[in-house]
Amino acid sequence: MTNQLIIATDGALGRITLNRPEAINALSLPMIEGITAALTSWRDDPEVGAVLFDGAGPKGFCAGGDVRAVRQWVIEGRHDEANAYFAAEYRMNRLIAGFRKPLVALTHGVVMGGGIGIAGHCGFRLTQPGARFAMPESAIGFFADVGVNAILSQTTLNRALLFLLSGVSVGASDALELGLADAVIARDRVLEIVAGLSAAAGSSHPQTAIVRLLEAESIGAGDAPFSGLADLLPAAAPTTPAAFLDAVVGILPLAEIAALLATRSPAALTASFHAQLEARRVMDVDLTLATDLRLARVMVAQPDFAEGVRAVLVDKDLKPTWASASLDDYDPGPILAALASG
Repeated sequence: MTNQLIIATDGALGRITLNRPEAINALSLPMIEGITAALTSWRDDPEVGAVLFDGAGPKGFCAGGDVRAVRQWVIEGRHDEANAYFAAEYRMNRLIAGFRKPLVALTHGVVMGGGIGIAGHCGFRLTQPGARFAMPESAIGFFADVGVNAILSQTTLNRALLFLLSGVSVGASDALELGLADAVIARDRVLEIVAGLSAAAGSSHPQTAIVRLLEAESIGAGDAPFSGLADLLPAAAPTTPAAFLDAVVGILPLAEIAALLATRSPAALTASFHAQLEARRVMDVDLTLATDLRLARVMVAQPDFAEGVRAVLVDKDLKPTWASASLDDYDPGPILAALASG
């Protein structure tokens, strides 16, 4: 195990606390392996009726995967280790998505990338006012992975694509609209809710007891401004990432997001666009995660990944130089081949 996780039981409630607050609980490989081991242990344990995920520290639940470490492996030519990281993460996501006992995610603050990969696949997704959800991979030359495309295939295509390609963060109300969360709870009720979850886990019908608890504790989330903006886009489904970006440019209230999209990696935009369409075609979490692994192997080998992580997380100059100047210059062949090989 690792001290970057706190794994314990509270009565019949298994608890997994992400405990790397100095990095907003970014997921290291030992954390991923520890979560997988805990869930595997509890899966058939009759003493554990439900499992709760939360995150230590005031800044947030989880800022995503440890892409700085993955970048270092890539630039050192250790591609097998980079690929193994994503294989382990997606294996954990698959375990969460298919877990037979109730899984509850209690999120706050930053919920991004791999954090959505944990919380988004839980059966009960609770968040708090002030939380910010994002899949910011297009800013680092990667793509929206961790099976999030399967989750977002349940919302409208325009909402999904605008969220995934832009990488903007949205609040709790939009997380509900996008299907990334189920309920908002008051911050001052967290301790009572955790106690209620522990009692529910030990009951004869944990699922039913958790539903009743959430019905009693849910609070209003307010307006969902991001979803409202996405709904301004034409209903006709775009066939290419360029066509989608053109549609965004044509809507004046989306000017700020359009400007942001113009700064994103063409490789990342292409991969995220087609990955979302593929998820809607297969409508299966396991198949989507298998697609993610094929795409991840392609994307980390392309120069935009190392450059994007450098610009955003290493040097933090926010001035990446992408390998292709625009979508028109980018060859989508490797991405389309990865999608077709499933």
